Amino acid sequence: MKIATFNIQNLFHWDKSLVEQPIGKCITDWIQELDMLMRKSGNSLSEQERIRELSFLLGFEKTTPLPYAVMRRKAGLLYMKGIHHSTESRAGHLTNWNGWIELQTKPILPTATDNKARVIADINADILLLQEVEDRASLEEFNQIVLPKFNCKPYNHTFVIQSNDMKGLEIAILLREGYTLQTIKTHLIGGYNDLFQQLVEYEIITPSSEEIHILATNLVKQNVDLEVAHTIRKSQVENIARIYKELIAQGKSKVIIAGTFNTPSYCDSLTPLFQNTDVKDITKHFSFEVVTDEGDDATYYRLGAYRKGVNIRQKDYLLFSPALFEKMQDSGLNRKAMWPKNKPQWSIYKEVTGKYNAGSEHPLVWGEIST
Repeated sequence: MKIATFNIQNLFHWDKSLVEQPIGKCITDWIQELDMLMRKSGNSLSEQERIRELSFLLGFEKTTPLPYAVMRRKAGLLYMKGIHHSTESRAGHLTNWNGWIELQTKPILPTATDNKARVIADINADILLLQEVEDRASLEEFNQIVLPKFNCKPYNHTFVIQSNDMKGLEIAILLREGYTLQTIKTHLIGGYNDLFQQLVEYEIITPSSEEIHILATNLVKQNVDLEVAHTIRKSQVENIARIYKELIAQGKSKVIIAGTFNTPSYCDSLTPLFQNTDVKDITKHFSFEVVTDEGDDATYYRLGAYRKGVNIRQKDYLLFSPALFEKMQDSGLNRKAMWPKNKPQWSIYKEVTGKYNAGSEHPLVWGEIST
């Protein structure tokens, strides 16, 4: 049985709040001014001329003159062309509405989506845990259409749990044939301003009839100061540790904890798991292998990294209870779809040519267990 966890950072589109905003203050001011003018019931000749100027500055004059909505890759806007090639600056009885609305999401480059699939296809896990999936429809399209492009058979079962932050950061699980999802339970493990983080508990029956419990989460970064964020994360991890101990006490010895914690293992906020329970980090297993950095960095150990020669900050974890850790046959990490910003450098897919078509800023972590 091979299990993997991957923070895929969405499949086809991101929420705008998760993307670095490329627009400057001038464009922001132009958008606000155009919005104000378009909402007026009547415009003077000078105001109509200003609308045309702003449309030119924002790039709307480049849209095709067809009676359809045209999505512009310009500040994430949707520009509406009027019916019958109308050039009216305000709504009329023919156009009903003529203006623009702001989109909530931005598209991901198709090459980036392909690189996400390359990583998954290379590992081809039986149980695949994904963090930051935008929705079920996107996951199914990715599973049925994109994965087969890389000789990866679509997964037989997929399930998505919606998060409560409304930013498309859902948690998903994909299972191969023979693996049965028996039950799903969600736990609220704390948060900030009534925005509680979820821990998803899966009960899975393997083809050999073994019962495995998986605790999956994505501890997203909080928009608060570091001290408060540390306190929130430690409270969340304490709850994860408590749920893990309850499962062990119930005789459910085969437990896996997986997901993104967004902090290295030495951080005090993770001590409730690493010091107060018996879970084992897969990176500490003797079988854990990964293509190391090139040059001098191959013999270097950076604080907070996965291990010597794998000098990327550890944010993603695959933790096993002792009963499963002892059955580990092989394990590793795939970061070929990550773009190395600076040093260290590592081996990547030839299709990854920059940060915008990289598959993710996270590696895929996997382990294979004898069953």
